[in-house]
Amino acid sequence: MLRDAGMSRRAIDSAVRSGALQRVRRGSYVPAGSRPDLVESASLGGRLDCVSLLEAVGVFVRRRSGLHVQQESHASRRPAAPKGVRYHWRRSTAPRESAVTDLVEALVQAVRCQTPRDAVATLDSAWHLGHVDERDIADIFVRLPHRFSVLRGLLDRRSESGIESLVRLVLRSIGCHVELQVQIKGVGRVDFLVDGWLIVECDSQQFHGDWQTVKRDRRRDLAAVERGFVPIRLLAEDVLFHHDEVRHSLERLVRRGPLLPGL
Repeated sequence: MLRDAGMSRRAIDSAVRSGALQRVRRGSYVPAGSRPDLVESASLGGRLDCVSLLEAVGVFVRRRSGLHVQQESHASRRPAAPKGVRYHWRRSTAPRESAVTDLVEALVQAVRCQTPRDAVATLDSAWHLGHVDERDIADIFVRLPHRFSVLRGLLDRRSESGIESLVRLVLRSIGCHVELQVQIKGVGRVDFLVDGWLIVECDSQQFHGDWQTVKRDRRRDLAAVERGFVPIRLLAEDVLFHHDEVRHSLERLVRRGPLLPGL
């Protein structure tokens, strides 16, 4: 690609010496300052893939399991995967010179590499962020084995974070009627309205870490209670790392029903 762009061998060598380009293996170069995971995947003769690529573009990935690298199924003389690196041997539609796979390909692979629940959250995130559209989602499920088709009906692009997707799946699994991104007069937009009375908000340090935000949220909760709702806030770390406890708490709360008089 560099030669096609008009760079001579001398110019390429000069760019490497000046630091503008980084040589990662014989005949392969990346721009200076490239992501370390992209550099490593290129040095192994592959492309950044699966959850590694998705995380790099901002898509929600619940759990990283090392570096995921796509290797062409016909490739030869590839080094054995180092510790912490997972190879995905398959053909790619990405251009030969590309250091990353096609995003739809990466999503297909990520569905296979994750639990069903986490796969739904990843697909929701990619869809919500606009990395894929409805046609791409359909294409993803065409490429997946039929056993994954049940996940299609669980997707909802309105979920604004992977945490919201995970909480939505919990609420659905315990039989709740769940409304997303509901606008309540005097309160504002809430993440979930459950069974018409329970407001569930998903908090993370990223968006709720400053005191002004905390004060706003407390006032919103008070306004919700005044209007007959029961607001609760779930912490992202609990949803991610204490899933069973969160599920049991929600089950008990929903089973007990509204606590306010008149509800």
